[in-house]
Amino acid sequence: MITVRAKICGIRSESDLRAVLAAEADAAGFISGTTHFSEDVLTAEQARRLSRLVPASVQRVLVTHLTDAGAILRLADRIEVDCIQLHGLITLDTVRAVRAGADGRRVIRAVHVAGPEAIDAAVEAAPDCEGIVLDSRSADRLGGTGRTHDWSVSARIADKFAGTDFAVMLAGGLHPHNVGAAIDAVHPCWVDVNSGVDDRDGNKDPVACAEFVRAAHDAALPTAVPARPRTE
Repeated sequence: MITVRAKICGIRSESDLRAVLAAEADAAGFISGTTHFSEDVLTAEQARRLSRLVPASVQRVLVTHLTDAGAILRLADRIEVDCIQLHGLITLDTVRAVRAGADGRRVIRAVHVAGPEAIDAAVEAAPDCEGIVLDSRSADRLGGTGRTHDWSVSARIADKFAGTDFAVMLAGGLHPHNVGAAIDAVHPCWVDVNSGVDDRDGNKDPVACAEFVRAAHDAALPTAVPARPRTE
């Protein structure tokens, strides 16, 4: 069986980070450089301070909406991350430029699943990055919506890359109680959660974080679905 990896995003404090690390998440996401609303946005200095507290066993991911490649790369350098998650409304040329200057960091790109057209968008994006994040969006948010999307579309996208080394991450409305079903439906190699493990004040709930990671790791993929690389 193949273990699905879990990323917890929207870390904004040391207490959030402690909850994520105690849950044994595989990656920690820091949101910085936004064009759309996010309660969890950090300044570069805030993100850098938290990033430096992450052990080497956990991947540090910059999640950004920025659309200028130079600004993205400078932000990634400042925060000191292992992976750049391009979650904004960007061009393929921008993705190529970020990847060219990533200096060994993996570059993954968000594909917002609003309908079947996301399939072509994912196929078009794939040659210029190491992975994609299949997420929901709304008029004012590019992520962190708390809403699921049509998993049958995401499953068709994941199937496009089955048997390859291309990483497919599923996000959007996931939480400890539906992540197992989401994995069964889509067969991603990663799952990504933000608000689905928050408490009423928007802080990471240690119990929910642990339950999410455990549910993801327990929902192993069948060996017929090939392993894909980590998005470090």
